[in-house]
Parts: sequence; C-alpha cells; structure tokens
Amino acid sequence: MNTETKVGTFVIVCLLLLGVTVYFVGNEQWGNHLMPYRTYLRYAGGIGPGTQVLFGGIEVGRVKSVRAWNQDPTRIEILLEVKEGTPLNEKSVAKLGSVTLMSSPALSITTGSSEAPRLKAGQVIASQETVSIDDMTRKLSGIADNAGELITQVQGELKGISARADTLLANLNDVTGPTNRRQIAEVLQRVNALVAKQSPKIDQITDQVVLVSQDADSAIKKIGPLVDHTDAAVANVNRTIDQLREPIRQDLAQLQSTMEQAKSLIASLETIVRSNDDNIHETIDNLRVATENLDQLTDQVKQRPWSLVRIRQPKDRKVP
Repeated sequence: MNTETKVGTFVIVCLLLLGVTVYFVGNEQWGNHLMPYRTYLRYAGGIGPGTQVLFGGIEVGRVKSVRAWNQDPTRIEILLEVKEGTPLNEKSVAKLGSVTLMSSPALSITTGSSEAPRLKAGQVIASQETVSIDDMTRKLSGIADNAGELITQVQGELKGISARADTLLANLNDVTGPTNRRQIAEVLQRVNALVAKQSPKIDQITDQVVLVSQDADSAIKKIGPLVDHTDAAVANVNRTIDQLREPIRQDLAQLQSTMEQAKSLIASLETIVRSNDDNIHETIDNLRVATENLDQLTDQVKQRPWSLVRIRQPKDRKVP
C-alpha cells in the first residue's frame, strides 16, 4: 500500500469519526431531550425554521415551524423546541429579538418569575409584540409631516411673543422715565424724614416692650409655684379617684345583680299573668256584670225609693 492510499484512508476514517461524533453530540443535545412549545405573534419578521430560541439571552432551542394560525389569521403560530429542563414558566414572555444589531432575528424568551408555575410540554408561551421597522418608518414619517406645521406654529407664536416683549420694554421705559424717577426720589425723601421724626417714639415703644417682657418673666416665676400646687392637686384627685374606683365598681356590680333579679321577677310576674289570663278575664267580666246590676239597682232605687222599706208596691189610689 503506497503513501497516497494510506493518507486517503486516514482522511476518510477521520471524516467518519467526525460525522459520528457530530451526529451523537447533536442527537444528545437536540434530538432526545427537546420539549415542544407554542407561541403566537402578530409580526414574526425574519423568524423561520431553525431560528435560535434564546432564554434570558442563552440559546436553548430552535424554531421548528412558522405558519399562519388558522383560528386567527391575524396571528402567526410559532412552534419551537427547547432543551428539557429549561425553566419556562407562566411569567415568561416570548418576543422578537436578536443578540446584536447585525445578527439575524431570534425568538427571545424572558426568564419570568421563580414563583410562577412551570410550563408543561405543548403549552403556550405568553407573547409580546415588538415594534417593526415598517411601524417605526410610518411613525417617523408622521413626525416629519407634523414637524413643518409645528415649526410654522412656533414661528407665529414667537412673533407674538416678540411683539409683547417690545410692548413690555416700552412700558418699562415709560415707568423708568425722568418724571417717575423724580417722584420715586421724593417718596424716598419723605420716608426718610418720617423715619427720622418717628425714631424717638419707636425707641420709647421698644423700651416699653422690654419692660413688659421683664414683667412677664416675673409673672411667670410667680406662676411656677401655682403650677406645682396644681400638679399636686391633680395627683391628689387621681389618688382619690383610684381609691373610689373599687367601691364604685362593687356598687355597680351589686346594682347590676339587683337589676338582673328585678328582670327575673318581672319575667315571673309576666308568666303568672299569662297563666292566669283567663281567670283575670273572667273576673273582669264578673265585675262588669256586678257593675251593671249595681247600676240597675241604683236606677230602681232612684225611681222607687219606697222599695227599700216595702216589699210590695202600694195600690194606686182611686179617684174619688
């Protein structure tokens, strides 16, 4: 076997080993330990099968397929597969992103929250829309269109402000003219003369205020013992109240017990009255009948008082 054959055989064997290694490593990393998930976006520019799936900026899987969702044609259904054990949770959010400005788009998933429940295989990952380049272009064009009107409006307002500033400066010139300056000087002279004239009275008032403050200090010193006596009196009152508190409490307890006994007595009386209700009604009826009989007897006595003495009624006298 010549040298070329040996070199060719060696290269072939190395390629076979490299292919087997890549196959087993890829199968170990992406084939047997991948979990399927879904998410939905309204704009999926640049995302296709094989696009990177990033979890917190770390590559954890690939996009399997991208298609229009038949249930809602305004949304794009994205099927993806990530490594088993990736802590996707209900607070994780999928959105369109990229590692760098120059790199290809990727599907970025936030880490969510450690307290949120973990997502199971096949569940939907919450999504968040990103601003596309077309939307940014439209907004910038709208801003550019409105910029001309804004500049025109600002120029008009600046002209009005400059006119008002000129008017203000003219008014200030009028106020600070020679006539007004002379009047202000005269006013200041009068104020100085008034202060010079009233300064002795002001000194006298100041002295009186000092005397009043001294008298107030002496009065406060005299009030000090009175305050001490008041504190002592308040302390005595507190002690007296403390001493009377327990007897008053006992009296209140006895009063409460007496009221409870009275309530029980009233309840007993009510029970007796209710049990003898029929007898009381019968007694009242008898008293009413007796009263009626007594009224009849009284009427008879009034009409025939002689019946109290004679049993029989005398015969009527004959007319002669």
